[in-house]
Amino acid sequence: MKQKALFLSASLLVVLFLWYGCSPSKPEPFLTGEIGPKEYDPEVWGKVYPLHYESWLKTKTPKPAGKSKYKKGWDDDLIVYDKLSEFPFLGLLYNGWGFGIEYNEPRGHYYAVTDQLEIDPSRVAPGGVCLGCKTPFHREMSETHGLDNYLKKPFREAVAMLPEKLQELGPACYDCHLPDPMSLTTKKAHLENGLLAIAKREPSRQELRSLACAQCHVTYIVPRDEQMKVAGDILLPWRNGTWGDIAIEGIIEDLLSDYSRLEWTQKVTGFKMPFIRHPEFELFSKASVHFKAGVACADCHMPFTRTGSYKISDHDVTSPLKADLRACAQCHTQSKEWLTERIHHTQDRTASLILRAGYGTATCAKLFEALHAARDGGAAVDQALYDAAKDNYMQAFLRVVFINAENSTGFHNPAEAGRVLGDAIAFAGRSEGLLRQLLAGAGLDPGLEVALELGNYLNNRGEAGLNFKPEQEFPDPFGNQQHFLSDEAKGL
Repeated sequence: MKQKALFLSASLLVVLFLWYGCSPSKPEPFLTGEIGPKEYDPEVWGKVYPLHYESWLKTKTPKPAGKSKYKKGWDDDLIVYDKLSEFPFLGLLYNGWGFGIEYNEPRGHYYAVTDQLEIDPSRVAPGGVCLGCKTPFHREMSETHGLDNYLKKPFREAVAMLPEKLQELGPACYDCHLPDPMSLTTKKAHLENGLLAIAKREPSRQELRSLACAQCHVTYIVPRDEQMKVAGDILLPWRNGTWGDIAIEGIIEDLLSDYSRLEWTQKVTGFKMPFIRHPEFELFSKASVHFKAGVACADCHMPFTRTGSYKISDHDVTSPLKADLRACAQCHTQSKEWLTERIHHTQDRTASLILRAGYGTATCAKLFEALHAARDGGAAVDQALYDAAKDNYMQAFLRVVFINAENSTGFHNPAEAGRVLGDAIAFAGRSEGLLRQLLAGAGLDPGLEVALELGNYLNNRGEAGLNFKPEQEFPDPFGNQQHFLSDEAKGL
């Protein structure tokens, strides 16, 4: 009897061993349907993954006002926050460019294309190429229809080429996932080419949880021909970088390397300029504390959440502040109030430096304007000093744009944001000194304060006649900017 019991126990162990040995290494969800490899419609994905779909749909809903100090975006006060009013020097620096006409805080993924359709037409003047990171159809459309029949086509005509039901679809399931829900991927050609440029191959799953976001949250170039017309699809200025070190110095070197990077003409200086757009991934991955600790974008912006008995990644992508810092609580044991204070501690310091660097750079732009007028009037200008002043100005300008366009107000990498803005202030100061020397040589004295005349740049903008909104302006959190530039000199 005893031997029989031992035999039965051993047999059971063998069966269990064989069963587990042949089973998958991880539990797989029960799927209620299949998704085709070219399925763009989130509703179809939602039939198989309803909880994820319902979560993603929440990106349409405004978030409670007052949660975020610097990135208000799409809140339930339904106010459109104007970045040119928040940081008025941008109106001067971006004059001559669509961003100098209408530049709003974004409403989030659901509205990515809608925001482009509703903004001043100057912002989408390049055409279909403006859909580069907005629609999941962009790669197929650009490969199928090419430069003349899609990328350069007027923006609304390019949108009309998309399937009618999905013309206003922003980033969606197809962009980040293969039909197997456990398989993250990237679908954007510009990111794939950027990763090749920095020799990054076969990223890990955790790295893909950042790279899926980096498909859009990176800076890019719309390449131009010698007449500044669109010459190709968007590309990333990463060729001087490496994984974990896509530094502003390398980006600027790329942007200033040839005419194909020059996208617009700054009116106040007359300079042909490159531009920098929302470089969240570049700033975050430049040796930030969280990046070095192995944290991914999704850990903070798509934390795991429970829906009934299921645990899913929250697809209502938003600022952790607007989600009551649930993401932070995964690692940090401090209170929500303590964590919020620390976030504002970083953002206040970044905002203060943005003001210092931005107004310093705007001052240089106005000095160039005065110098050019003197030169046109026959004044002699030392070319070597002029070239040095311009080089320093460009270095300052692009650093200001880099941090101001990045959507965390420094929080993604506080040390690097401070370093970049500190250098911007130094470059602007160097440029101002050289410009004052040149103006003195031309017999001109611009005075202690340079009149920026910001009201001329911020009022009656574009088709809608947009104006400066003083209630949206960010004051210096430490009250120091007034010592460097008076309200009278700002000219608002």
